[in-house]
Formats: sequence, structure tokens, C-alpha cells
Amino acid sequence: MGQARVILPGIDRRAIIGMVHVGALPGTPHNTSSLEQIVREAAAEARVLKDGGFDAVMIENMHDRPYLLREVGAEIVAGMTAVGLAVRQAVALPLGVQILAGANRQALAVAQACGASFVRAEGFVFAHVADEGLMGEADAGELLRYRRRIGADQVAVWADVKKKHSSHAITGDVDLAATAEAAEFFGADAVIVTGTATAAPAAVEDVRSARQAVHLPVVVGSGISAQNLRDYWTAADAFIVGSSIKRDGLWSNPLDPDRVQRFTRTVAGLPA
Repeated sequence: MGQARVILPGIDRRAIIGMVHVGALPGTPHNTSSLEQIVREAAAEARVLKDGGFDAVMIENMHDRPYLLREVGAEIVAGMTAVGLAVRQAVALPLGVQILAGANRQALAVAQACGASFVRAEGFVFAHVADEGLMGEADAGELLRYRRRIGADQVAVWADVKKKHSSHAITGDVDLAATAEAAEFFGADAVIVTGTATAAPAAVEDVRSARQAVHLPVVVGSGISAQNLRDYWTAADAFIVGSSIKRDGLWSNPLDPDRVQRFTRTVAGLPA
């Protein structure tokens, strides 16, 4: 489990990816800001992450709750593209895109338009019941054909397995390792393991199980903090970090530069 599997261009070690939770976009229930202000704030947070020593940035429309199931409007695609372009202009770091909930084709289109490196995909293999309802059709086949069709083969697909905020009773006879194997078989470029909810740590044994099951990079996608990073360090290849580097440790708050620095100091003290 020692050596990291390469997951991002130009990074040959374990990678830390900082979250930019994009402000509620125009047309969503909690929107109070202009798109111009949302874009400006996202770019500013990306700069904090870069200055703090993060390897990559990921944008996600987390403030758009309650989320739509699989399909979002053109205004969300346009807004996320504007954010992605601004972030890319602000920092020379690899960029990831996720559009909730499970709007994987739209995320891929945004990634292609703004030169992002990867998308985070929900419902890539198997069905599950999400907060938004039944995500009843896995979309690996359609998504990868769409990626080929728009000429976006350079955009990696990182697939959630047994993802947070979901019930997996419908696939209760398929364990996490088998789900990760299916994602690899169906063409994912990495698999993501989470806890039960945003900021909830993944079980370390789940992360190890996924890494033993596949040859792909394994990403921890929730609950990572400066306090627990060491527990996961040799079991995974990358870490998506959000809530723990926000003010008071709450995902909905702005980034806390002191928490960002504390996290990257922890990384510096861990073996390569």
C-alpha cells in the first residue's frame, strides 16, 4: 500500500484537493448573489487553496440545495462554466468539477469547456436511493460515450462507490470492493470512498478494501481533517478536503486560511 498511484497530471505523489463550494447559483432557492460575485468569491477561495499548498481545486454547486436529480438547467451549466474559467485563470492547478446531483454529463461538458482535469461522478455503476430520490440507472455507458463524442477523453472520471447521503439497501448484496471493481471494469479513472454524509469520515477499512480491489487510484471523499489524515495516508492516493478547512469546520462557511495552512503542514510531516 506504500507507493501512491498517479492521479493528477504532473503530480507523482499523494494529492490533496481543496473544495470550492460555489455560492448558490442564480435560479436556485438560496441564491442571494449575482453571478459576478459568485465567480469572484470562488476564484478568491481557489487562490487561498493554492497559496496554502494544495495540489488541485474542485468546484461543486453544493449551495444549490435542494438538488435536482441528474438533470440541471442551462443556467447551472453556464454558471459553473463561468466559475471554472475564473478559477483556471486565478490558479495554475488541476481542476475538478462536480454538479449535484449526479449531473455527470453536464459536469463533463463544463470540464471540457474550462480545461478541467477530472469530474466527480455519482451513480457511475449500480443504482441507489439518494436524498434526491431513486438514482435508478447507472450512467457509465452513456457518460463515457458522451465523453468520446465531445472530444473530452482527457477529462478523467472519478466515480463514487457506495456514496454518502444515500441508501444502498438496493445493492446490499454487493459490497464496496465489488462496487469498486465494477467501476474499474466499466472504465472509471479513479474511485472515491466516503462516509455517510458531508464531513463524516470514511471507514479506514473501506478505503483499504477499495485499494486492494482495484488497480485505480483511490480517493477519500469526505471527512478528511488534519487530525485524522495520518490514519488514511498510506491507504489512499488522493484526498478531497472541504469542511475541515472552513471556518468552524462547517462546509457552508468560507475557507479559513489558518485551517488551510494547518492541514498542509500536517501533509508535509507525512511520508512521501
